Amino acid sequence: MLVLALDTATPTLVAGVARRSEGGDVEVLAERAVPSGNRHAELLVPAVREALAEAGLALADVDAVVAGLGPGPFTGLRVGVVTAAALADARGVPAVGVCSLDAVGSGARTVVTDARRKEVYWAAYDADGARVDGPGVVRPEDARLTGPLVGDPRFAERLGAPVEPAEVTTAGLLRAAATLLDDPSSAGPLVPLYLRRPDAVPPTSFKPVTTS
Repeated sequence: MLVLALDTATPTLVAGVARRSEGGDVEVLAERAVPSGNRHAELLVPAVREALAEAGLALADVDAVVAGLGPGPFTGLRVGVVTAAALADARGVPAVGVCSLDAVGSGARTVVTDARRKEVYWAAYDADGARVDGPGVVRPEDARLTGPLVGDPRFAERLGAPVEPAEVTTAGLLRAAATLLDDPSSAGPLVPLYLRRPDAVPPTSFKPVTTS
C-alpha cells in the first residue's frame, strides 16, 4: 500500500509518501517538512508534488491518504484536512485522520506543541505508545505534565522540565493510523480536532451606515 501523509497542525507542515506492507512495516520513500507559519495553503500542494516526484510516483499511484487532524490552528488544520479529502476523493481512495500529537515521538512520553495564546497542546502516552491522556490545551505554568517531554523545546523553561525536540513525521502519522489503514472502512470523516474557539468571531454590533 502506498500512502500519502499530510499534516498542517504545527508551524512545520509535513507531506510524505510511504510504502506500508501487509504486516504493517513502513518504508518512508520521501518526505517534505516545510516551515510554513501561516502559509499552509501556499506551501502544502507544492510539498506534496515534491514528495511524490522524489519518490518517483504520481498521485495515481497512491492507495490511501492519512491526515493529521490536530489539535492546531484553525486555518492550518482546514487547509490540511480539505486537501487530504480532495486528493483522496480525486483518486477514489480512503482518507483516514489521526490526532497529530500521536505522530510526535514514540514510546512513553508527553507531547507538547505550540497552541499560541501562550499555551501548549499536550497528550500523554504509555510505553507502548498508546495515548492515555489528552489531548488538551493548557498554559505551561499551570501544567502538571509528567516526563519525558517531547515536542517544542521552546516551552522547557515555562514547563520547568527539558523538552526533547520532536515533530510530526510521515512514519509517525502512519504508525498512528495503523489500525485504520488495516480497515479503512472503520475510519470516520475527516474532522479537525479543535480544542477551543477560534480567535476570529462574528461582530456583535454594527456601526450604522449614514449617507449625506
